[in-house]
Amino acid sequence: MAYLFTSESVSEGHPDKVADQISDALIDNFLAFDTESKVACETLVTTGQVVLAGEVKSTTYLDVQKIARDTINKIGYTKGEYMFDGNSCGVLSAIHEQSEDINQGVDRGSKEEQGAGDQGMMFGYATNETENFMPLALDLSHLILQELAELRRENKDITYLRPDSKSQVTIEYDDNNVPQRIEAIVVSTQHDDFDEDEAMLAKIRKDIVDILIPRVISKLPESLQKLFNDDIKYHINPTGKFVIGGPHGDTGLTGRKIIVDTYGGKGAHGGGAFSGKDPSKVDRSAAYATRHIAKNLVAAGVADEVLVQVSYAIGVVEPMGIFIDTYGTCPFNMTDGEIAEKVTQIFDMRPFAIEERLKLRAPIYSETAAYGHMGRKNETVTKTFSQPFGETVTLDVELFTWEKLDYVDQVKTAFGL
Repeated sequence: MAYLFTSESVSEGHPDKVADQISDALIDNFLAFDTESKVACETLVTTGQVVLAGEVKSTTYLDVQKIARDTINKIGYTKGEYMFDGNSCGVLSAIHEQSEDINQGVDRGSKEEQGAGDQGMMFGYATNETENFMPLALDLSHLILQELAELRRENKDITYLRPDSKSQVTIEYDDNNVPQRIEAIVVSTQHDDFDEDEAMLAKIRKDIVDILIPRVISKLPESLQKLFNDDIKYHINPTGKFVIGGPHGDTGLTGRKIIVDTYGGKGAHGGGAFSGKDPSKVDRSAAYATRHIAKNLVAAGVADEVLVQVSYAIGVVEPMGIFIDTYGTCPFNMTDGEIAEKVTQIFDMRPFAIEERLKLRAPIYSETAAYGHMGRKNETVTKTFSQPFGETVTLDVELFTWEKLDYVDQVKTAFGL
């Protein structure tokens, strides 16, 4: 029987994402000058105010206020009328030294014996329903907001957009879990004030349907373009006026969009947020590692859909175990338990091994903090960082290494494919 599935996304200007981006900008700056930095940094944003809190162990010193302000300005909060802008907001720092009780379980004499930075379970997921092995509803939700942000920055075809926005896409699947059509699209976007509310709503709806959606469709492969039709239900700013937004309209906190950050409700989630955490925190590094495993398994043909779970005890080097669920989509005669056993032989899941394999001790995290940590483009970019006392470093860093299909051949060999 056909069914509907929905995922949502939020823009870089959403208050929770503003907080995530500030936290990850701090991570990047610490790692740029001290690759061994241990950081767990939370951010709160509200009307005219930013609060930074957390624990850090690092040899470098940063101007955290400037980093926060630069991040806010880059997002687009640059006007006093937003009641939150990078040039005038207050920034309070309550960052302090990392607990020695935690650090003793992580730092060891040998890096290979590095313990997990926390206990818990982490999940990775992949499906072959899209080219980047992501769930379609989430992929479309992200793309809608990425294009909306581009339109805002171009300030040409649509000139009234403000940074805060959300999207949601509902997909109809058939009995074989294949996407058939788009049932509904929801877009709520912050905007400048209009003289007449009714004219404003009509204008925004027309621009979203006639300008934004065609741009989104043009970025998709032909097989997915066919899912769009004239019967899609559009809900554009369904509550009406949306002038008050961002941290003035809603307080934002680091780590509150963990489903947006991962798989949009598909697969599973262990509950740990990513942003603001250095890679010794397995909440982050092991979630990336399990995505890497799941994606390579699906790409190699082990299954059409894969969920990978790994779990850790704080301070313990080896994971507690690895669990695999192929949802009955494995095409050959092998149980999920047998697949998990082979995965443990292919992928070293000790925390230090994950850091090395995925090159996680580099300033690569700002790019993850909006529009999802998974399904993104693996590429090398050049980034420059500056300290308060004048030291500047320029680094070539590889982004989204966990999206690489570099283990497909090893997986195929191990499974005889």
